[in-house]
Amino acid sequence: MDALMERLSRSVAQRTSRRGFLACMGKLMLGAAVLPLLPVDRVVGDAHAQMTMAPSGTGRTDDPLTCDYWRYCGFDGNLCDCCGGSHTECPAGTIMSPTSWVGTCKDPADGKEYIIGYRDCCGKDVCGRCYCNNNKGDMPIYRTQLDNGVVWCFGTKPSSYVVNCTTAVKLGLKT
Repeated sequence: MDALMERLSRSVAQRTSRRGFLACMGKLMLGAAVLPLLPVDRVVGDAHAQMTMAPSGTGRTDDPLTCDYWRYCGFDGNLCDCCGGSHTECPAGTIMSPTSWVGTCKDPADGKEYIIGYRDCCGKDVCGRCYCNNNKGDMPIYRTQLDNGVVWCFGTKPSSYVVNCTTAVKLGLKT
Protein backbone atom coordinates (compact mmCIF):
# COMPACT_ATOMS: atom_id res chain seq x y z
CA MET A 1 0.00 0.00 0.00
CA ASP A 2 2.85 2.38 0.83
CA ALA A 3 4.58 1.72 -2.49
CA LEU A 4 1.36 2.35 -4.40
CA MET A 5 0.76 5.65 -2.62
CA GLU A 6 4.36 6.71 -3.21
CA ARG A 7 4.05 5.98 -6.95
CA LEU A 8 0.78 7.88 -7.19
CA SER A 9 2.21 10.85 -5.29
CA ARG A 10 5.31 10.99 -7.47
CA SER A 11 3.23 10.68 -10.63
CA VAL A 12 0.99 13.59 -9.61
CA ALA A 13 3.99 15.67 -8.54
CA GLN A 14 5.65 15.16 -11.93
CA ARG A 15 2.56 16.27 -13.89
CA THR A 16 1.46 19.27 -11.80
CA SER A 17 3.08 22.39 -10.41
CA ARG A 18 2.90 23.64 -6.83
CA ARG A 19 1.30 26.89 -7.98
CA GLY A 20 -1.38 25.00 -9.92
CA PHE A 21 -2.11 22.83 -6.90
CA LEU A 22 -2.32 25.87 -4.59
CA ALA A 23 -4.57 27.71 -7.07
CA CYS A 24 -6.93 24.72 -7.23
CA MET A 25 -7.01 24.41 -3.43
CA GLY A 26 -7.69 28.15 -3.13
CA LYS A 27 -10.66 27.92 -5.48
CA LEU A 28 -12.08 24.98 -3.53
CA MET A 29 -11.69 26.79 -0.20
CA LEU A 30 -13.25 30.00 -1.56
CA GLY A 31 -16.17 28.05 -3.03
CA ALA A 32 -16.73 26.25 0.26
CA ALA A 33 -16.66 29.56 2.16
CA VAL A 34 -19.18 31.22 -0.19
CA LEU A 35 -21.64 28.31 -0.31
CA PRO A 36 -23.46 29.18 2.97
CA LEU A 37 -23.98 32.74 1.74
CA LEU A 38 -26.10 31.67 -1.22
CA PRO A 39 -29.81 32.50 -0.87
CA VAL A 40 -32.19 29.74 0.13
CA ASP A 41 -35.87 29.81 -0.76
CA ARG A 42 -37.39 28.99 2.64
CA VAL A 43 -40.94 28.62 1.42
CA VAL A 44 -40.89 26.69 -1.82
CA GLY A 45 -43.60 27.95 -4.15
CA ASP A 46 -45.01 25.04 -6.12
CA ALA A 47 -43.31 22.30 -4.14
CA HIS A 48 -44.85 23.29 -0.82
CA ALA A 49 -46.81 20.79 1.18
CA GLN A 50 -50.50 21.00 0.37
CA MET A 51 -53.10 19.14 2.37
CA THR A 52 -55.71 17.21 0.43
CA MET A 53 -58.85 17.96 2.36
CA ALA A 54 -61.01 15.10 3.55
CA PRO A 55 -64.54 14.88 2.20
CA SER A 56 -66.90 17.35 3.88
CA GLY A 57 -68.91 15.97 6.75
CA THR A 58 -66.20 13.58 7.98
CA GLY A 59 -64.86 15.99 10.62
CA ARG A 60 -61.38 14.53 10.19
CA THR A 61 -59.60 17.75 9.16
CA ASP A 62 -60.35 19.44 12.53
CA ASP A 63 -59.30 16.54 14.79
CA PRO A 64 -55.65 16.86 15.94
CA LEU A 65 -55.66 13.20 16.97
CA THR A 66 -55.83 11.99 13.35
CA CYS A 67 -53.22 12.08 10.61
CA ASP A 68 -55.74 13.94 8.41
CA TYR A 69 -55.68 17.04 10.65
CA TRP A 70 -55.03 19.99 8.32
CA ARG A 71 -51.77 21.04 10.06
CA TYR A 72 -50.18 17.63 9.43
CA CYS A 73 -49.84 17.92 5.62
CA GLY A 74 -46.02 17.68 5.81
CA PHE A 75 -45.86 15.73 9.08
CA ASP A 76 -43.60 12.75 9.76
CA GLY A 77 -43.51 11.29 13.26
CA ASN A 78 -45.61 10.46 16.30
CA LEU A 79 -48.33 12.95 17.23
CA CYS A 80 -47.53 14.69 20.51
CA ASP A 81 -51.29 14.77 21.20
CA CYS A 82 -51.06 10.99 21.78
CA CYS A 83 -47.87 11.19 23.85
CA GLY A 84 -48.83 13.58 26.66
CA GLY A 85 -48.38 16.88 24.82
CA SER A 86 -50.34 18.75 22.20
CA HIS A 87 -49.90 19.70 18.56
CA THR A 88 -48.08 22.86 19.77
CA GLU A 89 -46.32 21.71 22.97
CA CYS A 90 -43.99 18.86 23.91
CA PRO A 91 -44.80 16.30 26.60
CA ALA A 92 -43.26 16.68 30.05
CA GLY A 93 -39.63 15.57 30.19
CA THR A 94 -38.87 16.35 26.55
CA ILE A 95 -37.19 19.34 24.92
CA MET A 96 -38.47 21.02 21.76
CA SER A 97 -35.82 21.13 19.05
CA PRO A 98 -34.58 24.63 18.18
CA THR A 99 -34.83 23.81 14.46
CA SER A 100 -37.68 22.58 12.30
CA TRP A 101 -38.81 21.68 8.81
CA VAL A 102 -41.69 23.59 7.27
CA GLY A 103 -44.77 22.93 5.22
CA THR A 104 -47.58 25.07 3.85
CA CYS A 105 -51.00 23.70 4.73
CA LYS A 106 -54.49 24.92 3.89
CA ASP A 107 -56.87 25.48 6.81
CA PRO A 108 -60.30 24.24 5.70
CA ALA A 109 -62.02 26.60 8.17
CA ASP A 110 -60.88 29.83 6.50
CA GLY A 111 -59.45 28.54 3.20
CA LYS A 112 -56.08 30.24 3.82
CA GLU A 113 -52.62 28.68 3.60
CA TYR A 114 -50.40 28.75 6.70
CA ILE A 115 -46.71 28.03 7.16
CA ILE A 116 -46.41 25.20 9.68
CA GLY A 117 -43.19 24.49 11.58
CA TYR A 118 -42.75 20.83 12.50
CA ARG A 119 -40.53 20.54 15.57
CA ASP A 120 -39.38 17.31 17.16
CA CYS A 121 -39.63 16.80 20.91
CA CYS A 122 -36.36 15.24 22.03
CA GLY A 123 -34.81 13.50 25.00
CA LYS A 124 -37.14 10.63 25.88
CA ASP A 125 -37.66 7.29 24.15
CA VAL A 126 -39.87 7.19 21.09
CA CYS A 127 -43.52 7.49 22.04
CA GLY A 128 -44.62 4.92 19.47
CA ARG A 129 -48.29 5.98 19.35
CA CYS A 130 -50.20 7.75 16.56
CA TYR A 131 -47.53 7.59 13.86
CA CYS A 132 -48.23 9.71 10.76
CA ASN A 133 -46.18 9.99 7.60
CA ASN A 134 -47.51 12.70 5.31
CA ASN A 135 -44.84 13.44 2.72
CA LYS A 136 -46.63 16.08 0.67
CA GLY A 137 -43.99 18.59 -0.35
CA ASP A 138 -41.13 16.67 1.25
CA MET A 139 -37.89 17.55 -0.53
CA PRO A 140 -34.59 15.67 -0.75
CA ILE A 141 -31.84 16.20 1.81
CA TYR A 142 -30.29 19.06 -0.18
CA ARG A 143 -33.40 21.09 0.72
CA THR A 144 -32.97 20.37 4.42
CA GLN A 145 -35.53 22.90 5.63
CA LEU A 146 -38.22 20.88 3.80
CA ASP A 147 -36.98 17.37 4.57
CA ASN A 148 -39.11 15.59 7.16
CA GLY A 149 -36.76 12.58 7.28
CA VAL A 150 -34.02 14.44 9.18
CA VAL A 151 -33.74 13.96 12.96
CA TRP A 152 -34.18 17.62 13.99
CA CYS A 153 -32.95 17.15 17.59
CA PHE A 154 -29.48 18.53 16.94
CA GLY A 155 -28.83 21.64 19.01
CA THR A 156 -30.79 20.53 22.08
CA LYS A 157 -29.18 20.65 25.51
CA PRO A 158 -28.34 18.00 26.61
CA SER A 159 -27.69 16.72 23.12
CA SER A 160 -30.15 14.00 22.20
CA TYR A 161 -30.86 12.28 18.91
CA VAL A 162 -33.95 10.43 20.10
CA VAL A 163 -37.27 11.84 18.88
CA ASN A 164 -40.20 11.29 21.23
CA CYS A 165 -42.90 12.97 19.13
CA THR A 166 -43.44 15.92 16.77
CA THR A 167 -45.41 19.16 17.05
CA ALA A 168 -47.06 21.24 14.30
CA VAL A 169 -46.86 24.93 15.20
CA LYS A 170 -48.58 27.53 13.01
CA LEU A 171 -45.85 30.06 12.15
CA GLY A 172 -47.83 32.49 10.05
CA LEU A 173 -49.95 33.15 7.02
CA LYS A 174 -48.42 32.37 3.64
CA THR A 175 -48.11 35.59 1.66
